[in-house]
Amino acid sequence: MRKTMLTLLTICLVSFSSVAQQVAFEEYDLDNGMHVILHQDNSAPVVITSVMYHVGAKDEQPDRTGMAHFFEHLLFEGTKNIGKGEWFKIVSSNGGNNNANTTDDRTYYYEVFPSNKVELGLWMESERLLHPIIKQGGVDTQNEVVKEEKRLRVDNQPYSRFLENVKLHMFKKHPYKGTTIGKMEHLDAATLEEFLAFNKKYYVPNNATLVVAGDINKKDVKKMIQDYFGSIPRGNDIVRNFPKEDPITKTINAKAYDPNIQIPAITAAYRTPSMKTRDSRVLDMLSSYLSGGRSSVLYKKLVDTKKMALQVGAINLSQEDYGTYVLFALPQGDNKIQDVLAEMDVEIKKVQAELISEKDYQKLQNQFENNFVNSNSSVEGIANSLARYHLLYGDTNLINTEIDIYRSITREEIREVARKYLNSNQRLVLEYLPESDKK
Repeated sequence: MRKTMLTLLTICLVSFSSVAQQVAFEEYDLDNGMHVILHQDNSAPVVITSVMYHVGAKDEQPDRTGMAHFFEHLLFEGTKNIGKGEWFKIVSSNGGNNNANTTDDRTYYYEVFPSNKVELGLWMESERLLHPIIKQGGVDTQNEVVKEEKRLRVDNQPYSRFLENVKLHMFKKHPYKGTTIGKMEHLDAATLEEFLAFNKKYYVPNNATLVVAGDINKKDVKKMIQDYFGSIPRGNDIVRNFPKEDPITKTINAKAYDPNIQIPAITAAYRTPSMKTRDSRVLDMLSSYLSGGRSSVLYKKLVDTKKMALQVGAINLSQEDYGTYVLFALPQGDNKIQDVLAEMDVEIKKVQAELISEKDYQKLQNQFENNFVNSNSSVEGIANSLARYHLLYGDTNLINTEIDIYRSITREEIREVARKYLNSNQRLVLEYLPESDKK
């Protein structure tokens, strides 16, 4: 009887959790095209003001890479009404914190403030959009900052160019072939006029999604938004027409060298569809099955049992236009990278030939339910998700419904998607080697 009661209690808690995770929001457009999303949560006196711009590394000119990431830094330099070096001081002195990040597809800025400072956050983001100071002095300062970041995160870190080399071979036409941080010589060569033109083209209200989430009064916040953002002029519409990649029909074999490593790595990478597709979500589940934790298939086989690898993984790098599915491993001891790859291929072929077990399938469902709950567990996370789902997926309510897609994925779909995309004639095999191995 006690066991039955505990089971019923568990069911009730899971059911309650699913209901509790529904995120209420309101969205609308300003006359200038800026999309606004409001999420009210008065459980804690905290507010997030954030703006996601639909601009990333893929929007750069081939000889001016790094522009989008550079602007992530440059637009903290100051504005007409915020002095140079004052941005972070204003935020911290008002009990807040802030940050920004850039991907190939978008750039995201946000502030976390006590809720009585919501107007300050909105004013600061409107200043970034309407009155940025873009002068040669600021460009020169941030150029050095970006170079130092590149030295720390890329040039002097082991395996830091791994993904860069995967993308270089996976994409021949689409701008995903580049890196987010770009090439320093391109930034050095850029003129002030080019920086101004980039800002004018992409930092416009009709290319932005504003999210205000947390302890807010929506009526008051709507007025603030209209006051601070409503008069900003609409920019020209941005038209994207990136070239399509030709299908990969035979194995691409390549090598890359890293002066910061002693242990080689092996990867098999496959080009996959946009993150907006159902197939991309199926590949997410397949990644978790293969390498989601110490009990996963590849980890148990190659690290625990056979002790052939120090590290192994399967990652679905999903992006707006394409995805890249990456298998990778670092061999242990005298094991050869090709032998480790062969063992990974055995598991891929198993997934293509057989249904995963019902037990493993239920484990996947539990993992994705847990991920869903965690992603909506903080107001900061909710704000990011609301902006991302609207700007990149075109459906804000995916914050509530995407889990239903994962719930509906079947074992048969996992097998069929593996058959569709993870074939040896459709991939890159990259040997990532120590510089000392270069002949």
